[in-house]
Amino acid sequence: MSRIESFKQALAEKRAVKIIAGIDNFDAKKVEMVVKAASNSGAHAVDICANPDIIAMARSMTDLALFVSSVEPLELAHAVALGADAVELGNFDALYKKGQTYTASQVLSLARKTRELIGDDVFFCVTIPGELEIAEQIELARDLENLGVDLIQTEGHFANEAPSNGVRGLIERAELTISNTIELSRNIELPIMTATGINPTTAALAFAAGASAIGCGSCVNKLDSELSMLAVSKSLVEIAERNAQYIVELV
Repeated sequence: MSRIESFKQALAEKRAVKIIAGIDNFDAKKVEMVVKAASNSGAHAVDICANPDIIAMARSMTDLALFVSSVEPLELAHAVALGADAVELGNFDALYKKGQTYTASQVLSLARKTRELIGDDVFFCVTIPGELEIAEQIELARDLENLGVDLIQTEGHFANEAPSNGVRGLIERAELTISNTIELSRNIELPIMTATGINPTTAALAFAAGASAIGCGSCVNKLDSELSMLAVSKSLVEIAERNAQYIVELV
């Protein structure tokens, strides 16, 4: 089974886990640590920036499905030539810190251009900007579905204010992306990956909201050691596997 087919199987079974190094993470050593943790934990994919050297390094290190994220269609097309198994238009959340925002029409235009460049055979994921009104998100998701996108990723929002302490803060961080997942899962047939604020505390909530996959970034890539990255990644995989088992038992 190919790398992307293995990911698609996990997606169909609602247990897919993608570990995100970061669209703006160009620190090769840190990306290497994230890739190792993802590979050794049983995760199904790792998501990296569109830097050619980092793509080459990651591709040489892992047999996981390799996602490359960018907001530039040409970068995504180049990533496929360099060995990416999937491309992702987004993640926009990381770019809000720089004052960049994206409208639904801009995202759809970028998605169309990307699809033209990569063709119909490359696995294509698009992030729905979390700042959009939910009606706009649903309309955009339906347009992307008609375009032939394979996966929708939700997100929350970038906040400057300090979060609450403890579990409350973790749930507040994930609240918007989980609510977006609920709304989108009721209105489209595409599988949904829930991202932003997803960690071992909130991952089960994402699956309960209708996610087929979780995208987990800062809870892993902000850690300082390979051991801690591996421990968190394994915890996320275990939560995903329990979700899949629960679904099987329901059937």
